[in-house]
Amino acid sequence: MNVKTLILSGLLVVSSVSFGQVKQIKDANTQFRSGNYCEAAAKCELAYSKIKRKSKSGLAMKGDMAFKTAECYRMTDNFKRANEWYEKAILLKFQKKEPLVLLYNADMLRQMSELTKAQENYMAYKALVPDDPRADVGIASCKMFEEFKENRTRHTVSNVKALNKEGFEMAPMFVDKKETKIAFGTSSEREGLQGKAKDPLTCQKYMDIFVSELDKKGNWLEPKPIEGDSINTEDSEGTMCIDARGKTMFFTRCPSLKKKNLGCDIYMSEMGGKGWERPKKLSLKPNDTLSVGHPCVSDDAKFLIFASDMPGGQGGHDLWYTTYDKKSDSWSMPTNMGPEINTAGNELFPSFAKNGDLIYASDGLPGMGALDMFRAEKIGDKNQWEKPTNYGSPINSEFNDYAMVEVDDRKGYFTSERKGNVGEQFSPDLWMYELPPNVFSLKINVFDLTDKTRQTKIDGVKVVVTGSNANEKWEGLTAKDGSVFWDKKPNGDRYIQEESDYKIMISKEGYYENKAGASISTKGLKYNQDFVLDMGLFPVKKPIRLPEVRYPLAKWDLLVDSSINSKDSLLFVYDLLTDNPGLVLELSSHTDPRGNDVYNQVLSENRAKACYKFLVEEKGIDPRRIIPVGKGEREPRTVYLSGGVYMESEPRDADGNVLPGVQTIVLKEAYMNQFKKTNKKLFEQLQQYNRRTEGKVVTLEFDATNAPPANPDYLIFKPLPKAR
Repeated sequence: MNVKTLILSGLLVVSSVSFGQVKQIKDANTQFRSGNYCEAAAKCELAYSKIKRKSKSGLAMKGDMAFKTAECYRMTDNFKRANEWYEKAILLKFQKKEPLVLLYNADMLRQMSELTKAQENYMAYKALVPDDPRADVGIASCKMFEEFKENRTRHTVSNVKALNKEGFEMAPMFVDKKETKIAFGTSSEREGLQGKAKDPLTCQKYMDIFVSELDKKGNWLEPKPIEGDSINTEDSEGTMCIDARGKTMFFTRCPSLKKKNLGCDIYMSEMGGKGWERPKKLSLKPNDTLSVGHPCVSDDAKFLIFASDMPGGQGGHDLWYTTYDKKSDSWSMPTNMGPEINTAGNELFPSFAKNGDLIYASDGLPGMGALDMFRAEKIGDKNQWEKPTNYGSPINSEFNDYAMVEVDDRKGYFTSERKGNVGEQFSPDLWMYELPPNVFSLKINVFDLTDKTRQTKIDGVKVVVTGSNANEKWEGLTAKDGSVFWDKKPNGDRYIQEESDYKIMISKEGYYENKAGASISTKGLKYNQDFVLDMGLFPVKKPIRLPEVRYPLAKWDLLVDSSINSKDSLLFVYDLLTDNPGLVLELSSHTDPRGNDVYNQVLSENRAKACYKFLVEEKGIDPRRIIPVGKGEREPRTVYLSGGVYMESEPRDADGNVLPGVQTIVLKEAYMNQFKKTNKKLFEQLQQYNRRTEGKVVTLEFDATNAPPANPDYLIFKPLPKAR
């Protein structure tokens, strides 16, 4: 609004603005339009205080000045002060004239973590401007905030205090191949700073590019101005990048000419014998009031991505690209990167990840704060990217986070305006993120394979672990509970390392050696993990107790009725053979001593063969891996008597010790006959103990390529002799 218009307005609304106050409004508007937001904020506040709100026109002017004051604070990243002034504008009903007051107020509230109120304002803005996607993004961000917090990654973030001071430090970028030198823009009071005046856009001194170097201990040394001809000037320089050869540098320069609304530009400099040569401005924009900056160059320095507010974009500042033509020594007309990357908001600070992905900051996608960092996947070998993903918490915060540079896939540096900064609140500092090594542990539980419940643990088992990396081998013995555990070594290092394979072998005297062992791998794992492995050993002398298998009286059919499913009982054997592919098992059937020896022997052989036929013909087990044997009544069973109760397994306490007072009983015919008349129920119970099917390990080294054929007689049942 020019002076003549202000005077005419004053004549019409004398009650709102006096002639003496017209100049104050004019000065405020002039500073605001020129982008001198630091000075404009105070002038807008003063003008606001002088406007009376007695008439509709006075109310509108006061609301307009409150909105402009808020905008000054928003543009200088003082969101709390901005929120105060947006709320004043809303109380003056200024949203009826400019609905953006609701959107921007909601943005400030979101950065202050007042999510409920922010969401209400986003919805109010959406009701007035339903087609603006920024309202939907804001609403989604409010709903997702707690989700970001709860699903924070394992990254740690820390302020790089050695590089930060009271002013601005931002946009880190490595300037050497070894990545031991880092450049960044700074406005802090440092020796060699060229920009002495205050930047009206940032309220800080004009920035220069400084460089710091890591010492031998990994500490950052005192930053110094970048060496070169006219790289740093009285203007504001920062946000730079360098090609893979370290020969071509691109950086952003914003002019310091007062009262001129001039945008920023990208400059290019070549490395010479005495440092960086005098830079040249790239011709990328149609007029001087527009801004281009935040360069991001390919390794060959022929493809350049940058941020700009030039027309033809998707929203505020977009990411654009241009390509270099060597023949004409010129850069192509900029091309917008399209809706795959750009939004109705702002996209800024692009950089390339080590794998070629595109990293950039955006406030136009759902996120935690105003600017969040995103990573877009590179599409093949093309200079195209898609599917931007939010880095999440803690790399992003409710404050502005931007300008990331990777060291590797676990570590990098970025800029943040979060709490914990060295300088004033809202001023950017350099931060480092790091993904700690994944934490792994290993627990081995060793049990007796003859116990289908896996409750019989084995102590004193030697466990040897061998890793695929150099010097990765250690061993231990299982405790009474059959387990051994490893996490940290005495020096604090972890036993189980990242990106490694491990082989675990177990052995103990009196048990068959487990030559197959077990294995684990941490290759490709991106999370902590506690490895727990159950491993078994077969005792050399102890039989394998099988679940009860019953047969009809004087027959060998597998009994399946309402009381028992003998076929299901044999699934234990099937699982045992499947889980141990080298196992060859002797399957023996026993009878009680009633009847004659010859009869019982044939009956037991046929019953063993019935089990064999089921496992081979119905379950598909290799017939060479089972040997059916009839034992008749020759091997009476051993049971254990404790407290008047007979048990199949020897009772032990929690520590694996045999309980005192336990009797070991061999169920011979003479012992059982003492209960034949006095306790018929017990007599039959003991007889049933003897009628059983058991397994015994023959070998654990079955080889299907050279094993001899199975005996065909195992499939032929013998006729029973006459019982005597």
